[in-house]
Amino acid sequence: MATMTVSPWMMMRSLSRDASVAEQKLAPGTYRRVMAYAGRYRASIAAFLLLVVVDAVLVVAVPLLFREIVDHGVIPGDAGVVVRLALVVAGIALLDAVLTVVLRWFSSHIGEGLILDLRSEVFGHVLKQPIAFFTRAQTGSLVSRLNTDVIGAQQAFTSVLSNVVSNIVSVALVIGTMVVLSWQVTLGALLLVPVFLFPAKFMGRRLAGLAHRQMSLNADMGSRMTERFNVAGALLVKLFGRPAVEDEEYAARAAKVRDIGTSISVNRGVLLVALTTVASLGTAIVYGFGGVQVVNGTLTIGTMLALTTLLVRLYGPLTAISNVRVDIMTALVSFSRVFEVLDLKPLVAESPDARPVPTGPVRVDLDAVSFGYPSADQISLESLEGAALGDRRGGGEVLSDVTFSVEPGQLVALVGPSGAGKTTLTGLVSRLYDPLSGSVRLNGLD
Repeated sequence: MATMTVSPWMMMRSLSRDASVAEQKLAPGTYRRVMAYAGRYRASIAAFLLLVVVDAVLVVAVPLLFREIVDHGVIPGDAGVVVRLALVVAGIALLDAVLTVVLRWFSSHIGEGLILDLRSEVFGHVLKQPIAFFTRAQTGSLVSRLNTDVIGAQQAFTSVLSNVVSNIVSVALVIGTMVVLSWQVTLGALLLVPVFLFPAKFMGRRLAGLAHRQMSLNADMGSRMTERFNVAGALLVKLFGRPAVEDEEYAARAAKVRDIGTSISVNRGVLLVALTTVASLGTAIVYGFGGVQVVNGTLTIGTMLALTTLLVRLYGPLTAISNVRVDIMTALVSFSRVFEVLDLKPLVAESPDARPVPTGPVRVDLDAVSFGYPSADQISLESLEGAALGDRRGGGEVLSDVTFSVEPGQLVALVGPSGAGKTTLTGLVSRLYDPLSGSVRLNGLD
């Protein structure tokens, strides 16, 4: 069936994920919070998984029908049986096509709904952060949390969840059916499973390392282009007479990307050949053992063909299951990175009983106001900041026991040297920050 067959390229994409992600520690409560999001779509997820299981059953049904066509139709020469069973196979093919469309709809409905929930929640939460948060956080990192990590998180409920369930059900049904048909042939075919998984794991780790280096180099090249192609960067390159040097450095990085791309292509080819070869050896074993049993009369030709078809549909899901921990952890790590942003409490928060500021001119009162800029840990996340931001400690007290009033329409000048607190006072009046002590009131409202 189309929805259940795992192509070699899909297998390689799964195997080439960075295996080190499986060793990462998740924050306590991550699983519980993920399930809370799943609860919003429990009915859709339940229907989705039920259809996945039905589709997995169809994977086994078709080879068994082929067996009946050969054993009870073709060999006895009964055209009626052949036609009837062929129509059943055609009906299953149509049913599978419908299931494919319905599963895609459920997957999109759940996944896109989750993306909407997470993006809306993260976007609204980020907007509540104080202005100091935006002075430290890198815009690109924030955008990545809203795009890359949110999409990675939604895959936990779509591709990862469906693949895990479908692959487990497929492997169980295929092996069970093969054992019922012929445990001897099944045992011989399963002896090659470790040989099948070894090249997959070995080359998968190698591909993961190459892919990581390729992404790092591409990111470095992207940053270099962004810095050099704006007005300030281009001006510096020209003023310091470095076009030739910049060209050489960029060409060297591009050459490394080329070399890694070639290595990835060759390694993928080697992995594909290895997997195909082992699968062919498994097929040879089935034909060899099964053929001998057919000659001896202990196995029918249709059963042998059914075993061969089932074996082809076993290796793909089996390989995917061997890497399922990495797939699940990759999705959960994306959730964890999104939760990291949502868990950052805004430094300036509305009181539950807050009242709106009166319209029209207002009186401004500062009463014994003291203020010190907060530390970076209070307003930001280190994972969102650039390495150049350095010290994460607070700046100490910059205002101490400031008291004054400004009447509506009154012009007040704040005079003092740089660092005296003039901008800080205006920031407190507009509530970009809250004071450490004292109060800022507008028409008497704190």
